[in-house]
Amino acid sequence: MTKKTIGRVDKIDFPKLDLYTIDVKIDTGAYTSAIHCSQIQVDGENLICTFYSKGHPNFSGKEVIFENFTKTNIKSSNGFKENRFKVKSEVIIFGKTYKINLTLSTREDMKFPVLIGRQFLKRKFLVDVDQENISHNFKTL
Repeated sequence: MTKKTIGRVDKIDFPKLDLYTIDVKIDTGAYTSAIHCSQIQVDGENLICTFYSKGHPNFSGKEVIFENFTKTNIKSSNGFKENRFKVKSEVIIFGKTYKINLTLSTREDMKFPVLIGRQFLKRKFLVDVDQENISHNFKTL
């Protein structure tokens, strides 16, 4: 299987979350992928997430209900451990749809609302840190 080359940042779509042209940082230092979620609540067996960010206009406040979710421990680069919700979704990169696991995190103060980690990248992509928006530019050709 030939791996696609992806740059250090890109703009990608999360159709099941109704989030399009989202700025993402490709983070080979992170194992898991994370997405900004401004509000999280558990209602019975459902997880209700609000995807809103004033700093990221494509995060419009859409509410998404997940029937299947888990919790996982995440260790940040500074060594801080956090127990986060994890959901399964889909992402479109280079016009192809992939399944992706996303942990939910408050990333309001971060430049990128989404981090794409090694768990997703492995066996699919090579990262060229000199490049940006390769997938986004690919679909607009």
